Amino acid sequence: MNSDPQRLRRAHLLVQGRVQGVGFRAFVQSQAVRRELKGWVKNLPDGRVESEAEGDETLVNEFIQTVRRGPSLARVQNVDLEWINPHARDSSFEIMY
Repeated sequence: MNSDPQRLRRAHLLVQGRVQGVGFRAFVQSQAVRRELKGWVKNLPDGRVESEAEGDETLVNEFIQTVRRGPSLARVQNVDLEWINPHARDSSFEIMY
């Protein structure tokens, strides 16, 4: 991964649609790990999925595009995206329970 701090970005995502019970968190994790991103993903009680991903700006943008598509059984209706300050505290990309 490009460790240039100028290119380090962190995205906070709230994903709506049919995104629970369809392997969405595992899909998100695999897409993040493939791009060497750090962060987490979790289900919310209201049916949405929340995630934060940090890494190289180009790779984070690729990740966001794959999350917008989702795995084959999911139906993503909306993704709220907020860019937040990177903090480099995560050592991997985890599914939170």
